[in-house]
Amino acid sequence: MALDRITLSSFRNHAGTRLDGTARFNLLVGENGAGKTNVLEALSLFAPGRGLRRAALAEMAGQGGAGNFAVSAALDAGDGGDPVMLGTGTTPERPGRRLVQVNGAEASAIGLGEWLAISWLTPAMDRLFTDSTSARRRYLDRLAVALDPGHARHASRYEAALRERNRLLGEDFEPDPAWFDSIEAQMALAGAALAQGRAALVTKLSARLDELPPQPFARPTLTYRPGGPVEEQALRQELARQRRRDRAAGRTLTGPHRDELEVVMAGKEVPAAQCSTGEQKAMLIAITLAHAELAAGGRPGLLLLDEVAAHLDPVRRAALFVRLREGGSQVWLTGTERAPFAEIEGQAAIWRVDGGSVERL
Repeated sequence: MALDRITLSSFRNHAGTRLDGTARFNLLVGENGAGKTNVLEALSLFAPGRGLRRAALAEMAGQGGAGNFAVSAALDAGDGGDPVMLGTGTTPERPGRRLVQVNGAEASAIGLGEWLAISWLTPAMDRLFTDSTSARRRYLDRLAVALDPGHARHASRYEAALRERNRLLGEDFEPDPAWFDSIEAQMALAGAALAQGRAALVTKLSARLDELPPQPFARPTLTYRPGGPVEEQALRQELARQRRRDRAAGRTLTGPHRDELEVVMAGKEVPAAQCSTGEQKAMLIAITLAHAELAAGGRPGLLLLDEVAAHLDPVRRAALFVRLREGGSQVWLTGTERAPFAEIEGQAAIWRVDGGSVERL
């Protein structure tokens, strides 16, 4: 058990939804547009970042309300103690700032990663392998945060320093080299930690994937391609050496913001971007399950699967449920009907979602 007593207030089309009595498997059924994915998005806000849709806070607030929203849940940390109360949302006074509370005390969004390891798979992620390199870097970082909450701080600090260096590069005058020295020292410190976190993630994922059979889910081979030196001192020296080049380009051309994740289908040795949509989906599922199994150790795990089972044949669907049973995460699934989930119905808490209202079945 991970989360229970979940409430959504003025969150998208959920004016006031409460889900009690959760289980290891939790199933949300309903027509398209009923609000199933909105529940998963609300749960994804208990991870650092912008949630599974990467939406603006204003988009999450329910229409017709005061422009704010709230999501809360009781977290069973598995230690036999009292549940930890988690809450996040916005206020009418500051709708553009997300607030986070842990047991009623204000906390940071980045700090949420210390309580829960959250993974998700949504239909929008089907284009990950053909999307931009920045989308794959965000994906890497989200997976890395679930294993190491401190990774989020490294990413935030690196992005802040990168923006500052790029601002200096764009100045009409020649900035004082000491300014560059200071900013590049910050970039190198955070950037080395960021790159090494990504590399460690890919190493762990690859080892777990290598243990799995090639079927029924296509097995991917992952390769991390750094966009520059991954050691702090070497990165700092390279940034200093490339100032003239970067000023001509108007942006920083070396560093973790240029990293790439390469994915190849094992056995066929074909880049994932060139594989069929079915093969790409199977590889995404393989990565998601392997990551959830890695993340489940140490902290409570949450796995959010949006419309996954309906697109699998019976063999792969059965294999999916076997893997989910073997994993340690609390699982949330959505579907338009219950039939694809017949194998786990006896183990699942089931709700029907309709127009933003939820009924326990």
